[in-house]
Amino acid sequence: MPSTFSMKAMQAANRVAIALTGGRFGWDLRGMPVLEVTTTGRRSGEPRVILLTSPLRVNGDYVVVASRGGDDAHPAWFLNLEANPDVLVSVRGGSPEPKRARILEDAERLDVWERVVERHPHYGGYQLKTAREIPLVVFEAR
Repeated sequence: MPSTFSMKAMQAANRVAIALTGGRFGWDLRGMPVLEVTTTGRRSGEPRVILLTSPLRVNGDYVVVASRGGDDAHPAWFLNLEANPDVLVSVRGGSPEPKRARILEDAERLDVWERVVERHPHYGGYQLKTAREIPLVVFEAR
């Protein structure tokens, strides 16, 4: 499973690619748009910025997968939005927009999960690595 260090290194490398290319590279990964998401730290109350890929849109809203590469622990950004679902989302370097994060559940989650895995099978592999159900989150207008 990816270590916290390796996750931070991947984030940093992606940010460097965006900066060095003036945004020509780094805003798409594996055919998915990269979103810049600002959550509020659940302990610190400070803004926390993370780059996340969105494998699918539902009714025009971006969906993200809290996989952390199939790790047994939820990613910190997911725990932050569980505590405070109000986030800012910037798409491909655009202006941040206020959104509300909603965790998909039950039949809705299953439907969206099947569509995500059909388009991006590596997420199915992540699910096989962990006993936890990997959450799906949709960013909706506030």
